[in-house]
Amino acid sequence: MVKLEFNFLKYLLVFISSCFLFLEADGQQDAQFTQYMYNSTYFNPAFAGKDGGYRFSALHRSQWLNYSGNNGNPPITQLVSAQAAIEKLKLGVGLNFVNDNIGPTTNQEVNLSLAYHKRLRMGTLSFGAMGGIYSSTLNYEDLRTVNEDPRLPQSGSETQMNINYGAGVIYDRGKYYMALSSRHINEPGFDFGEGALENQLKNHSYLMLGYRIRTFALWDFEPSILLKTVSFNNFSYDVSVIATYNQKVSAGLAFRGEESVSLITGYSLLKDNSLRIGYAFDLVVSGIEAKSPTSHEFMLSYVLPDVTKEFQRTIQRTPRFRF
Repeated sequence: MVKLEFNFLKYLLVFISSCFLFLEADGQQDAQFTQYMYNSTYFNPAFAGKDGGYRFSALHRSQWLNYSGNNGNPPITQLVSAQAAIEKLKLGVGLNFVNDNIGPTTNQEVNLSLAYHKRLRMGTLSFGAMGGIYSSTLNYEDLRTVNEDPRLPQSGSETQMNINYGAGVIYDRGKYYMALSSRHINEPGFDFGEGALENQLKNHSYLMLGYRIRTFALWDFEPSILLKTVSFNNFSYDVSVIATYNQKVSAGLAFRGEESVSLITGYSLLKDNSLRIGYAFDLVVSGIEAKSPTSHEFMLSYVLPDVTKEFQRTIQRTPRFRF
């Protein structure tokens, strides 16, 4: 068993190293998160309900703080998610809401996820599907074009909505996991200003790999990588290592290919560690001339404790009996 786990880790490192040889610049349209390992349902619907119970999280990301471009409006992203397990049916459900403000555009999406978890002899195999509404708003006042088009208004805004869906699969062996997913499979399109500006939401695919290292000194380590591709043309990656002490305090380092290095911290509150706060700091190391050097990400998550009612037998006393 030890040899099997060692071989998997060795092959995983070889695979990651080989991927770095062909990764190109990031051209993705989806929101990006440094704390991706704690918001996996956004990338893959098969994670919904996988860890059991009722789970809620909220995240705010301020990218390139004090960015001077785009009239001084840096990219800002919010993510709110909820998930629950229906253990009797081996199902999980999830709900994600995303608000992503990038330059003159504001993209919002609401997705409902449904997952099925099949317990295998050596692990768990999960399948998931997601569907919802994707809304895109273009603010014409903030739009800067190279060639002016009379069909594009000079003021005001326009909002369009379309259907959006995706799917994913996960194999979790306990010590390691592999997750493959695809978002925007239907590639919904948007055309603004009487068709003068067309923008198609491209298909995004994700491969997430992780390995869990448990120790006897109350320390746990989890290296992971998130590979991202847009229509299998542009590739990028996030790689991280998170260390957790006594399931309460966590800290780690991350690297986003050709963009930034990051520090990730977290602390669990309450006696049962059900409430957790997280923070990620990104330091931009590439393309600094077109960006501000820092990004900040705040996250709050909560796991609803299991509510169990223990009925204690009440002692009944009478002159003759005690029961």
